[in-house]
Amino acid sequence: MSDSLSRGARRRVLISGASIAGPTLAYWLDRRGFAVTVVERAPAVRGGGYPIDIRGTALRVAERMGLRARIDAAHIGSRGLRFVGREGETIGTVPIYELTSNDLGRDVELPRGELTDMLYGLTRRGGVGYRFGDSIDAIRDDGRGVDVRFRSGVRERYDVVIGADGLHSNTRRLAFGPEDAYSHYLGFAFNLFSMPNDLGLSREAVLYAEPGRIAGVLAVRDDPRLFAFLIFAAEAPPFGAHADRAEQVERTAALFADCGWQVPRMVEAMRDAEDLYFDAVSQIRMPRWSRGRVALVGDAACAPSFRAGQGSSMAMVGAYVLAGELATHDDPSEAFAAYERLVRPYMEANQALATKDTANIVFPRTRQDLDARDRMLASIRADRSGATRYRDADAEAAHNALELPAYG
Repeated sequence: MSDSLSRGARRRVLISGASIAGPTLAYWLDRRGFAVTVVERAPAVRGGGYPIDIRGTALRVAERMGLRARIDAAHIGSRGLRFVGREGETIGTVPIYELTSNDLGRDVELPRGELTDMLYGLTRRGGVGYRFGDSIDAIRDDGRGVDVRFRSGVRERYDVVIGADGLHSNTRRLAFGPEDAYSHYLGFAFNLFSMPNDLGLSREAVLYAEPGRIAGVLAVRDDPRLFAFLIFAAEAPPFGAHADRAEQVERTAALFADCGWQVPRMVEAMRDAEDLYFDAVSQIRMPRWSRGRVALVGDAACAPSFRAGQGSSMAMVGAYVLAGELATHDDPSEAFAAYERLVRPYMEANQALATKDTANIVFPRTRQDLDARDRMLASIRADRSGATRYRDADAEAAHNALELPAYG
């Protein structure tokens, strides 16, 4: 075995990040005999959060983890995406058809926190160790192992270190350099926050749009609060994850000042929100996802942005394949190369969805985009039989683009 650090012992793996990619990877590595530690800067697994979709190949990963029935049971069952005008009049609705238990091609929509709780529970029943409230401060890869210094001051040595710590990955920064080299801005900025559900909405999303400005709310089941978002187009990133909140709020408020529907109320809710999160809409694109004994998975390697809507699915698929290749190769560099060779086409196909014209139906930048959206909605209204489904064949192909390997 080339892995001299762990000759005669279980190979030690450190995973940074306890959201979706990290625990999925930890689960599969633990099952395959690795000694796994997950480090997470938050004090506990993060609950709550916006609903996420699990689609196509990722549903097969969930099935192999024994989670499919629980994920199906957590399905939110949203009725549709409703588009409204300035006075709140309905322009049209794209229906969301219910999941059927024998159709792996359908989406499952569930709260992000429910999925992370499921994944964490699976790993805790195994031998995975968690180090909460800590993070990696320094990495030194000497070719035979990786020395890690944690922010807490603790020092450990691992055979492999994996960054599963999201779009603004600390592991990627330490091993590959500044984020600017890999971050590709997609022309929009967003604000996410919650607000009271005074509109009485249930199991639906409502969207209002002007060219380059999108406001929407999402009612999860019959929750008394709404998940809200204000998104706007900008030629250059107007702010980042560490921008000044007051400046960001005022800029957004000014941009949406003349909008109709419930937007003025949403702007005021944004000002007062305790859970406001804002950032630029961007993707991570890297020529390689590994360097020596350090590799990346999920958003840290190839974040697709929410314009593609595939981050959680890509995280689960990438983690499954990475674990399988580490288990079947003694040399980490060979495992990383095989992992990337297998999943990069799937990842890039899903990232490409963010820049397709169909993405502009939900994120219209121009009046032409809005007109195309209205034509699509009119075609659905005109079909009185109810047989018309809004389908994106390219998206469905991307969601199922990888035949999931069997690792035994």
